[in-house]
Amino acid sequence: MNSEPDIRVGILSAPCIEFTLPMTYLFNGQELSGAQKAEYANGHILLNGQLYNELRFEPKNAASSFFELHHVTIGIGFHWQRDESQRFQGTLHIIIEKEKLTAINIIPAEAYLSSVISSEMNATAPEELLKAHAVISRSWLLATRNTSSPLLPEKNAQEKSEEAGGLVWYERDAHTRFDVCADDHCQRYQGITRASTEQVRQAVADTCGEVLMYENKICDARFSKCCGGAFEEFQYCWSNRLHPYLHRGRDWETGQKTSLFPDLTIEKEAERWIRTAPPAFCHTTDRHILARVLNNYDQETPDFYRWRVEYTQEELANVIQERSGLNYGAIIDLVPIARGTSGRLWQLKIIGTQLTRTIGKELEIRRTLSPTHLYSSAFVVDKEDYRADGMPGRFILTGAGWGHGVGLCQIGAAIMATQGYSYRDILQHYYAGARIERIYNHSKTE
Repeated sequence: MNSEPDIRVGILSAPCIEFTLPMTYLFNGQELSGAQKAEYANGHILLNGQLYNELRFEPKNAASSFFELHHVTIGIGFHWQRDESQRFQGTLHIIIEKEKLTAINIIPAEAYLSSVISSEMNATAPEELLKAHAVISRSWLLATRNTSSPLLPEKNAQEKSEEAGGLVWYERDAHTRFDVCADDHCQRYQGITRASTEQVRQAVADTCGEVLMYENKICDARFSKCCGGAFEEFQYCWSNRLHPYLHRGRDWETGQKTSLFPDLTIEKEAERWIRTAPPAFCHTTDRHILARVLNNYDQETPDFYRWRVEYTQEELANVIQERSGLNYGAIIDLVPIARGTSGRLWQLKIIGTQLTRTIGKELEIRRTLSPTHLYSSAFVVDKEDYRADGMPGRFILTGAGWGHGVGLCQIGAAIMATQGYSYRDILQHYYAGARIERIYNHSKTE
């Protein structure tokens, strides 16, 4: 790859898309501005009384123009879900997908990354963290883009993959009409809605074109908010593939990665790890650092290194039935069957009076046991308040970490940056054996 690519980002899908063009855009060779409404109409798009197969709005002045999309949902299915109006630079492309309209933003890769970094975290985060995140976000983006095809039949972006035994996981490459989506399913991208800073722009510029490579391939550089002190491996969260750079390890200084680090696939060791709070880069309560790193809605989650969730019998049974669509009856037990290298469950048996079933992988477990998502699947279960019929009246889940725990731990990397580690040090810590390589040199946005 010799030049910076353009990226197609899916922003929202709805029967009706409302947007505003505060500045002049070009549409079918004509100038257009102001409030607009596009509606799905029997296989076509209705705009200003005319029917179209697709809509494409090009900025008249690419450097200063932006469009605003209304009713964009962020944090879909998570506890911070909300609707926003968001602003974007670049081209607006509206297409038809499954009797709905999809709004796509077409933008150069480096401009996309400036927004991702400001959306995934606070734009005032430490400089070396911003550089590290620029490299991994670029790596994941280009690795995903290289394996996707826009010519495949349409699929649901939340499509599940399944293997024998009923284990499912949620692919991040399920999009076929655009490269990536704008929410947590891929990488948070909120255009110019989240204020960027010169520091973010400089971090992207300083690492322009840099990606992580392993055996001559761009790394699938996953990341999560907080690993909980231990790294998870790819195969326990997604397909059964081993990525050596997404390795087992402890989120601590290099000399102590393996020392004092138990085998968390063993239930007894996982329980001890989760019920305690071992030292780790991501084990911090420093509100000043967290405020520098986390966006305002992420700061609404105060406990992430270790957390606790309680359900009554009725609450848990209702949540499981609503989220799974299956009636387990009263819940007798939640039994850990298999854990990954961070103690995260990737197989969990739910025992009910009407149904017993083993579920997985990690995200399916998190989705099934919460009205939104559990912070992670690294948890242990206590049962209390037993009733006269022997059924537990209360379930207490004690857990570790926030997210899947694979690859870079954003909070751990932030602490490393404040302690003087370079972005190269940070990347080597979380992606051992990978190397940094520049695959293009010049940004379209320069």
